[in-house]
Amino acid sequence: MSQSYDVIVIGSGIAGLSFALKVAETGQRVAIITKKNSAESNTNYAQGGIAAVTSQTDNVEMHVADTLDAGDGLCDEAAVREILTDGAASIEELAQRGVAFTQLDDGTVSLGKEGGHSQRRILHVKDVTGKAIEDALLHGIATSPNIETFEHHFAVELITAAKLHQSGADRVLGLYALNTKTEQVETFQSSVVLLATGGIGQVYQYTTNPFIATGDGIAMAYRAGVEVRNMEFIQFHPTAFYSRDSDRFLISEAVRGEGAILRNLAGEAFMARYDERKDLAPRDIVARAIDSEMKQSGARHVWLDTRDIPLKKLHDHFPNIYDFCLKQGIALEKDMIPVVPAAHYLCGGVKTNLSGETSLAGLYACGEVACTGLHGANRLASNSLLEAVVMANRGAAAVGEYLQASTAAPIELPTWVDGDVRDSDERVVLLHNWDEVKRTMWDYVGIVRSTKRLERARTRIQTLDREITDYYWNFKVDESLLELRNLILVAGLVVECALQRKESRGLHYTLDHIQKDDALADSEVSI
Repeated sequence: MSQSYDVIVIGSGIAGLSFALKVAETGQRVAIITKKNSAESNTNYAQGGIAAVTSQTDNVEMHVADTLDAGDGLCDEAAVREILTDGAASIEELAQRGVAFTQLDDGTVSLGKEGGHSQRRILHVKDVTGKAIEDALLHGIATSPNIETFEHHFAVELITAAKLHQSGADRVLGLYALNTKTEQVETFQSSVVLLATGGIGQVYQYTTNPFIATGDGIAMAYRAGVEVRNMEFIQFHPTAFYSRDSDRFLISEAVRGEGAILRNLAGEAFMARYDERKDLAPRDIVARAIDSEMKQSGARHVWLDTRDIPLKKLHDHFPNIYDFCLKQGIALEKDMIPVVPAAHYLCGGVKTNLSGETSLAGLYACGEVACTGLHGANRLASNSLLEAVVMANRGAAAVGEYLQASTAAPIELPTWVDGDVRDSDERVVLLHNWDEVKRTMWDYVGIVRSTKRLERARTRIQTLDREITDYYWNFKVDESLLELRNLILVAGLVVECALQRKESRGLHYTLDHIQKDDALADSEVSI
């Protein structure tokens, strides 16, 4: 017995929630499937803000120019222009949904500046912008009569016409999802599925992403034969809090936008040696500079110096960061912050057009899981939240047209069959493999790469993939097994795309091909 909806959304970040609200407002019945609770998403951890042209001193063409420059020649200029042009309207819609962007004393919106931006254009809610947006959207979800949310449901696999050996063109029919409370796999039927599952940060040993960022949507799409591209472009945020014991807490780029300076352990402000924009250079440049300084000195971190920023501004603009650091024994007005790069954002993903459509009919993707061409080889700071809400709105409009034009009759979907699989008695295998894939990616597919390192990574990941595939077919599925299966798959996709790119560009820097090669375009992988 399957549950049927007009539209199914996988994920509950800004992209999935915005899309669900827009579709539900047209009268469609929507199911949101999220593997934890609804508030747990990458959006919830986004500190800096959302970039958009909202001031008289700024314009879309300047925003376009900054984005193209950061993208290092690989952005789709048409996509950049269309998405950024929609920015102001999307900001207004968020405000109408209850997002109270921080204002100055005179009542105007406070606009921050981050690396790569020529103008102040970052709207924010103090340093908890993502959480504020998510809270507003979740309020809308809770009050919508057309939306049903399934928390603690892990989307396992897409159901497609091809998988069921249906005649005609391939299309989405629904999906299987593991109810992690009952440990039963449930069947969901729909002719439209949106992937809004976020990124892949957990593929690396050190990341600013929450534990949910395991590449689930990309893995499902790839297994369904959907095109995936530019997976080699992993953005490492330059300034994550360094600690031997705790997770990598993000120190927002906006802190440097307000005057913080990177220093090596000798106290030298080093960024001028790497880029004329110094501490506000694009993230790929800053991350490589920090990596270089650490390798030259053998240091485990560099310093971020906030001592010249007025205390009131630190309290007003960065209360969450200030409180976190204080709990670590660091007072920002007199102490420096130990920082290191950490995996932060995927610029590639499931290939879509500007309506969020993938190469599989009925399957849409938006947010970090998708690759629209906006980011190119390196994402401009704070363009991610903007892309998510703009593409969610565009995707919702496209879905309406798709459903109106659809003439295919629904078919009875088969239920999930466990067969003769058994409960696992070798959980240690999962733990070891999880640790190995993260270490392999950090050591061999990090900020600086080489062909030899990538080939070593491929060999290890292929072995891990064989092991986990065998495990998947012989044991009853659970959340940790499914996450590891997806994680190993997307790790392999990153490596394959990286090996395709025999040049250094943006976030992909290889010692064997230091120069750019403008003859190379997007990397692509598909079954």
